[in-house]
Amino acid sequence: MDRCGVFVDAGYLFAQGSAAITGSKKSRDRLLLNARVAVDALIGFACTKATDCRILRVYWYDGAIGGVRPTSDQALVANLDNVKLRLGFVNSHGQQKGVDSLIVTDLIELARLKSITDAVLLSGDEDVRVGVQIAQNYGVRVHLLGIAPSRGSQSQQLMQESDTTSEWGRDTVSTFLTLREGVADLELTEAALAVPSEVPDAAFESSKIEIAATVFVEQLEETDIKGIEAYWETNRGVPPDLDRKLLRLCASELKRRLDKDEVGLLRSFFQKAVKARGTSPD
Repeated sequence: MDRCGVFVDAGYLFAQGSAAITGSKKSRDRLLLNARVAVDALIGFACTKATDCRILRVYWYDGAIGGVRPTSDQALVANLDNVKLRLGFVNSHGQQKGVDSLIVTDLIELARLKSITDAVLLSGDEDVRVGVQIAQNYGVRVHLLGIAPSRGSQSQQLMQESDTTSEWGRDTVSTFLTLREGVADLELTEAALAVPSEVPDAAFESSKIEIAATVFVEQLEETDIKGIEAYWETNRGVPPDLDRKLLRLCASELKRRLDKDEVGLLRSFFQKAVKARGTSPD
């Protein structure tokens, strides 16, 4: 039976998707993704391009912070039906690495094994072109999907190599990607991270830490809470993407860095606050 695989470069989706809905590229922590709607849109698009095919699955490629643990939104994607999460890593400069090679490897292997006859590819990187070429040599038709303006965000050679090219505009992208407000906008100055010379009252500081964790959780979207729940199915503690924001928020409140015990206390308060919203790490 003919089957179609969907291959998604999440880095491209977030970067170009944010430009489509706001006019300029935004950092990942400024964006809120409805993964279920995005996956449904991708599958729907694939069905229009490969009308005689069944969907094999959606392959979702992204970079993990530190190359190990998924973020909360990645955990949520991984838990969706018909989706397989593939993780590269994010380097110290915030650059996504290893993702293109994962896409190329999967394209070639699925084509070689005749697991797919069609492939929908949401990406713009020239480095995946070799995977497209080899998959085509095995008889796979490759349908390249871009986000407007695709001619400015996709490799010209990749577009020419693909069997068909299509583009999603703002109206489509805005159904699953929106701009986040609130805690994601936090930025700290050097003064906010400075350690004070006087030792603060422990009870008072503990109270401030609890308030910071509670306020942080209260500002999270329901999608974030679901992502934490998905993360807790296979991991413990605070998801790395939220952990960084939480630490920054509390450091800003205390006007200094947290010590080791305070970091543990903050994370404990975070889990307690999330549980109060109806989600438990157990």
